[in-house]
Amino acid sequence: MKPFSYYIIYKPFQVLSQFSKEGDKKTLGDYFNVEKDVYPVGRLDYDSEGLLILTNDKLLNHRLLNPNFKHSREYYVQVDGSITIDAINKLQLGVNITIDGKIYKTKPATARVLENPVVYERNPLIRFRKDIPTSWIGLTLTEGKNRQVRKMTASVGFPTLRLIRKSIESICLDEMKPGDIISLSKKSLYKKLFNE
Repeated sequence: MKPFSYYIIYKPFQVLSQFSKEGDKKTLGDYFNVEKDVYPVGRLDYDSEGLLILTNDKLLNHRLLNPNFKHSREYYVQVDGSITIDAINKLQLGVNITIDGKIYKTKPATARVLENPVVYERNPLIRFRKDIPTSWIGLTLTEGKNRQVRKMTASVGFPTLRLIRKSIESICLDEMKPGDIISLSKKSLYKKLFNE
């Protein structure tokens, strides 16, 4: 039996988290050349960017996507306006968002203000309005509801302008830039994810 493949990638902005074509939108296949049976574990929205794991290891897929196995994911989030300590506190305690038409209270999270995060310039650039400042926050979640981060920041009055997944457990983008791919061994990946 051939060994499984494991990759981490930096998914660029406005790229679908899939290899199959959908209209004229860019997909992972436009940037990454991997074996035919390799797919992303989970997803990042078309308008989000950052860390994704690609593999053909179905057990890894199960362990990362099943809500019974909690694992942390950190996001760097640029929001509209000067974020307040009150908003940070609310994000940490959990806020009410709507999931499938029902009110859902998010689990406690870690939120912090980021002074000067090192991020790559996005193409196209974020809209700039000189009379309205923006802020960056680091938000670490252990759950992944649909568009959760965007819904959370909007619920405290600071809509998300840019969203980058920075890490999953101890796998981090580090110096990676949009479009980069790194191959990892099973041992190395499992150690970083599950400490095994």
